[in-house]
Amino acid sequence: REWNAISEELLSMVFSIHRPSAFIFDGAYPYRGMLNSILNQPMLKIWLRRGAIKHDSNSIPEDALSHFDAVIRPGDSVKSDFDEEVAGRIPVVTCNPITLFDTEDLAPKGALRSRMGIPEEATLAYVQLGAGKINNINSELKHTLEALDRHEHIFTILGESILGERQSFNNKRLRILRDYPNSLFFRDIDLSIMAAGYNSFHEAIQSGIPTLCFPNMKTGRDDQLARARVAESAGSMVVLEQRTKRKIFAAIDRMIDPDVLALMRENAKILQRENGAEQAAGWILDTLRKGN
Repeated sequence: REWNAISEELLSMVFSIHRPSAFIFDGAYPYRGMLNSILNQPMLKIWLRRGAIKHDSNSIPEDALSHFDAVIRPGDSVKSDFDEEVAGRIPVVTCNPITLFDTEDLAPKGALRSRMGIPEEATLAYVQLGAGKINNINSELKHTLEALDRHEHIFTILGESILGERQSFNNKRLRILRDYPNSLFFRDIDLSIMAAGYNSFHEAIQSGIPTLCFPNMKTGRDDQLARARVAESAGSMVVLEQRTKRKIFAAIDRMIDPDVLALMRENAKILQRENGAEQAAGWILDTLRKGN
């Protein structure tokens, strides 16, 4: 309640001072403080709803959709369900999956290797599994790093959150990358081990990175398993729903075969789409022009 009150007050003040023409909420759950703040504001109000929504997830506030003029639903690997929007009689705009970068925006190939002191001939693995401790004997992160370390030609890039706790390590072929977003350097990555959140999944697909996927099964609304299964069916990802040390080691040992990596990279093209960011932005700007 306190957080909602503060957010409502802050947003209301921003609207009063700056008088924006449009408000775009990019998130899974519309919090009450935000809904209250936009209710009577004379601006275009858009909800950008990314992700595959679980059928058994908690419902959004009953009146949430009525606060918006339209919903933008970027594409995903799974077919979007518009039942909530239909029931709320809210217009739905669709576009391709949205990523922060277009392919031409990425850092040139070799930039990350040069920066991190990694030989050009090395196989470079990117690991981003969210919260996890390198020294926790039972952690998926620890098992993953150990599995990669068994192969002397592999160097590992561990993506750490800029908000997270810093990790310590002794592996001479392990590097920590705390930049944001790490996808800027994806031209250099040969394979990845990641969860299946919307951003990381589509960044890996667009960059054609063969991926061992550990879907987060405890998300509130985002169905990471369903998203990842589509890429597995296309042959561009391997999905481990139940992770054990043995399964992680076996999957990585199989994936690092050069022929397997080449095939997975080629298969990723099946799912690649033009970035939907300009499509969404174009619709918003056109709507504003028509309103004026």
